Amino acid sequence: MKKHFTLAFLFNLLIINNSYAISPDAADCNIAFERGDLQKAIAKSANALSVDGKDRDALMCRGRIHGVQKNLAAALADLTAADALSSHPFDKAVIALLSSHAYKASQQYEQAIASYQQTITLAQVAKHKGFERLSNLAIGDIRFNDKQYDQALDHYLKANLLDANDNERADSFERIALAYHKKGQHDAAIENGVKAFLMREKSGSLDQYAQTSIQLGRYYVAAKDYVKAESTLNRIIKFAKERGGAYYEAQGSYVMAQVKAATGDKASAKTLIEHAKSIATNSRDSELATEIETETRDLLDR
Repeated sequence: MKKHFTLAFLFNLLIINNSYAISPDAADCNIAFERGDLQKAIAKSANALSVDGKDRDALMCRGRIHGVQKNLAAALADLTAADALSSHPFDKAVIALLSSHAYKASQQYEQAIASYQQTITLAQVAKHKGFERLSNLAIGDIRFNDKQYDQALDHYLKANLLDANDNERADSFERIALAYHKKGQHDAAIENGVKAFLMREKSGSLDQYAQTSIQLGRYYVAAKDYVKAESTLNRIIKFAKERGGAYYEAQGSYVMAQVKAATGDKASAKTLIEHAKSIATNSRDSELATEIETETRDLLDR
């Protein structure tokens, strides 16, 4: 699960929030980082800091670079230096959020959570709900991955209250539904899965719509509501075929195989599994092939 905000989002907010002009090299560092060109980003941050060792934006950009490289000590050194040059709660919230991500990237999860909590406090002072929401989602994801579903759900629900648009609501509803699913609370999973589906149908990308549809189908299967599961999955399989989305066609097909097997139609289940596997083979998608094998293993023997 997925789902960090982009550098462009932070970069634009920093420009808006500050009255000073960001140095050209620091700006170029951010742009290069956003594009995934770390070598250029490193060079631009070095140029900026050679001119002014207290270029806060360059320190922040270099801190981001160290963070994704999992060089935690260097990332924190740069971000701490940038923090010392900041006074506004908003700026400090940005730096705290970047520090949190650096901890998380280095798998220092408890430190990451403490840093995200600090970000929430600073975001509340700065009256910036977006950072508060992102931090709650991030804490929820850490707890979810550690199978602490109750704690994850608590943070996802808090984030949901801070959502500002349909895409953000969809992100939250997807997480909430999956947490309920892991807890075995199928009705609640379906309820929030439907909400996520409606948001993605309205304003999501085609990939997001397909993913949410298949996940909703899974929830119906878990609840043994096979009529709704089949209806949901048939719709997304048809959609995927029409849009050339072979990956989602394969996913929808093997989940549909679970429906067919559960309702006693083993022949159709076998055909659907074989079809899904053929898509994985033809597209040379080894991860998809492994997923299909894992999800359908012994399905026909039950």
